[in-house]
Amino acid sequence: MQKYIDINSIADIHKFYKYDKPQHPLITIIDLTKANPDRPKEEVYYRTPLYSVMCKRFEGSMKYGKSHYDFEEGTLMFTAPHQVISSSPDIRVLEGWGLFFHPDLLHASELGRKIHEYNFFHYDVNEALHISDTEKSTLLDCLQKIENEYSQNFDRHTQGLILDNLQLMLNYCTRFYGRQFLTRAKVNHDIVQKFERLLSDYFATDTLIETGLPDVKHFASQLRLSPDYLSDLLSKYTGKTTLEHIHLQLIDKAKSLLLGSQRSISEIAYDLGFGHPSHFTKIFKSKTGMSPRDFRSMN
Repeated sequence: MQKYIDINSIADIHKFYKYDKPQHPLITIIDLTKANPDRPKEEVYYRTPLYSVMCKRFEGSMKYGKSHYDFEEGTLMFTAPHQVISSSPDIRVLEGWGLFFHPDLLHASELGRKIHEYNFFHYDVNEALHISDTEKSTLLDCLQKIENEYSQNFDRHTQGLILDNLQLMLNYCTRFYGRQFLTRAKVNHDIVQKFERLLSDYFATDTLIETGLPDVKHFASQLRLSPDYLSDLLSKYTGKTTLEHIHLQLIDKAKSLLLGSQRSISEIAYDLGFGHPSHFTKIFKSKTGMSPRDFRSMN
């Protein structure tokens, strides 16, 4: 039976790592080489409502969802609230830090409105960001400014400066991921090709009426990637997200059926896996600028 440990607050994070009391209730930075957590001898799963950014080099392995990852190389890993993490009991941190912040920190801020745009919080652990020493120094500079702000007496500027430096750090991470996508061009090109084959094969069948339209998760699972990582990778290399690729393939097949048969619009919609013809019409019009009926009548 799986055992879960809930870490519900910044204060709980400090207790877990046997750190002094936190200096801010909603954000903290932990030096993982100075932490001394009590790890159970058996494998346990940790849950927390916090965001985390962790730069680690381990001896041992960590499990994130259903995937194992070896942390002997220094990497940056991101987790969103309520994601489940597990680590081996004998894991040993060689170097690293952890930044933890509660969603409440972001309320009514620009970062709060944009946090969903940082897709890497939803990547799988095997899609972690590998950073150079220069990049690591850049992030450490942001961390130092955040820590300086919450460690001194609060004034009316403190909250804004913490958020500004946190957002700056996340923006750098976005840049670094962009670099990583480009430096892994061969691997990523192979993934794009595999995705395109999977997509073509899916729409080449005559079983859409039974299987329905594919979603992003379907192809991500086939490629052993997280949905957000796959969409970001495709956006970087093709300029279109996974969903946009699915819709383009769908429109191509719809056009073929509209021009190559006398079936009604409703029948074609059902053949393509739509439960409601109106949904098919809406997507078709958004992609082509005309309704399926108008498209058929003009050709």
